[in-house]
Amino acid sequence: MTRWLFIVLLAISSSTSWAQEADSLRRDTIPGTPDLKVTIDSLAAATADTTDTETRRERRQREKREREAKEQEPVVFKDSARLALEAMSERPWKRSLMVPGWGQITNGGWWWLKVPVVYGGFVTAGLVFEFNNRLYRDILVEVQYRINNNHAIPPDTKFPNLGAGSQITDYMINYKDFYRRNRDLTILATVGWWGLQAMEAYVTSMLKHRWEIGDDLSFKVSPTLLSQPPSRLAYQPIAVGIKLDFRF
Repeated sequence: MTRWLFIVLLAISSSTSWAQEADSLRRDTIPGTPDLKVTIDSLAAATADTTDTETRRERRQREKREREAKEQEPVVFKDSARLALEAMSERPWKRSLMVPGWGQITNGGWWWLKVPVVYGGFVTAGLVFEFNNRLYRDILVEVQYRINNNHAIPPDTKFPNLGAGSQITDYMINYKDFYRRNRDLTILATVGWWGLQAMEAYVTSMLKHRWEIGDDLSFKVSPTLLSQPPSRLAYQPIAVGIKLDFRF
């Protein structure tokens, strides 16, 4: 009986010590140190909570700043009359960009005088372009022949008054570049004239629909006395002049 009781107690003590050793595998080897898995999980949860809290705070602050900025923006209400005036002011210059002179016709007034001036400028630019381009091409053909034939005069030359030689060739090269530059400048001037007539249509429409211009236009000339600045060359402190008075 005593033998069986000793065997039972030995078996119970062995199972208890094995359970304690198996449980000790899940804890750190350093006494008093908390569970590593529990520490990592708690740290990750705290970090995630802190990050979420900062993100929400920043979002709330940004939304608050946006609301305040939107509340401070002035609210402009345009009535139908103002919208109609703006449309009438924008229509002429857009039409002038599409077709030169169309905006002047839309504005009315002195359009019958402005439109011929607009197209006269384009015709003048075209004539100047044709003149410079023709001389440029003629001189270019002449220079190429002279360079390829020892600076000799071409048989069908368009410049019979010029002699032969390298100096004459250099002289013609300079004039070739001169006419080519004038031709290119004529293209830029044409584009500028196109934009200028569109700008004139815009200014006229603004003066016509946005600002009131009275019909009281007068011009007055009258004599007056002008004070001279102090100088050794001034023989008299006051001079007689003419006063021009314009009323718009």
